[in-house]
Amino acid sequence: MNEFDPIVGSAREAFARAATPADLENAKAQFVGKSGRITELMKGLAALSVEEKKARGAAINVAKQAIEAALTERRQQLADAELEAQLKAEALDVSLPGRAREPGGLHPVSLTMERIERIFASMGFDVADGPEIESDWHSFTSLNNPPNHPARSMQDTFYVDIQGDDGIPYNLRPHTSPMQVRYAHQHIKKYADAVKAGGTMPEIRVIAPGRTYRVDSDATHSPMFHQCEGLWLGENVSFKDLKVVFTDFCRTFFESDDLALRFRPSFFPFTEPSAEIDIQFQHGPLAGRWLEVAGSGQVHPEVVRNMGLDPERFIGFAFGMGPDRLTMLRYGVNDLRLFFDGDVRFLKQFR
Repeated sequence: MNEFDPIVGSAREAFARAATPADLENAKAQFVGKSGRITELMKGLAALSVEEKKARGAAINVAKQAIEAALTERRQQLADAELEAQLKAEALDVSLPGRAREPGGLHPVSLTMERIERIFASMGFDVADGPEIESDWHSFTSLNNPPNHPARSMQDTFYVDIQGDDGIPYNLRPHTSPMQVRYAHQHIKKYADAVKAGGTMPEIRVIAPGRTYRVDSDATHSPMFHQCEGLWLGENVSFKDLKVVFTDFCRTFFESDDLALRFRPSFFPFTEPSAEIDIQFQHGPLAGRWLEVAGSGQVHPEVVRNMGLDPERFIGFAFGMGPDRLTMLRYGVNDLRLFFDGDVRFLKQFR
């Protein structure tokens, strides 16, 4: 036993009595702090000879290392005790039954959009996609709807702080017709070399589903809604083809072969002639009523020209329908806003 063993023993006892990290730091200061006992011993070495300094300094270092080892050990003990207490306080009772997760499902409008795409794909239609923030030219002018045209009044409603090359702000598209124009340009570019070489360009047959935006909000309208437009252009596509295609679509969509369709004369700037399309169910709660589901018509020559095609050579039809309304009719929902309220009690019916 050397003269420093009692100091080491005192340090261990003081550390063992420390119940918290703060108490331990206070105990540490008594031994290895700036004014601690080991520090004072080191200061006393200055009055000794070189040989005595070596011998006594080595012994003091051994004592200091023992104290620091005891300090580290006690710190770990306190940390382990704190962790154990925390684990006990936050313990989970794994014997409790878990919370079951109900299976998710697609939104009813998404189900309708997928159904529409499948039906038209079976008729040879492509599906086009495009930006929801559009230029004025794509949204209106290219569709024979120039600035100040009265047909714009219910459509040019949402604009953003981005300007096009023409200085007109971009808009949140009010319909998906711009995707038809974009698709036509891509289609023409794709087959340009073949046409130059004397080949023929395949017909343009495409649908354009997506979100659209207008200032509207009531039981049958929403500021954000969905639309699906269709386009079929070729050298010999007539209004008769429109009737056949859309009648086949409606009867397939509603799974009713005796569904009746009516084409009422109307006006749209991008088609001429134009027609509203009504359907009539023969059975069920809506039997006998005519319900408007789409707008349609022969594509206007100016629109064909803006697509980059010769209207003297290419002719065809276009239509636009609301998947939200088709969803309401298919599932018997009487308020469009239910689709966008996010009420799980309503949505889980469609899983």
